[in-house]
Amino acid sequence: MARSTAAVGPRDWLPNPTPADILLEDFLKPIGMSQTALAKAIGLPPRRINEIVRGKRAVSADIDLRLGRYWRLSDGFWLGLQNSYDLME
Repeated sequence: MARSTAAVGPRDWLPNPTPADILLEDFLKPIGMSQTALAKAIGLPPRRINEIVRGKRAVSADIDLRLGRYWRLSDGFWLGLQNSYDLME
């Protein structure tokens, strides 16, 4: 029986969710909140949240702080997700 010589790395083990995937699936959808409602609640233009969701904008320090405070998460939570995603890509 032949053995595979292909390298297996972390990319082969698990999907690499974007911060947007987590924002949508774990935060917005469960409570039925729209991107626009979130943007208004954290004082951002709706376009900015939409750009993150579409993968056109990365999470910045400012957005991390706003999302973290709104969802009562530690500072750096969203930046950590962004950094993890970027490193795996």
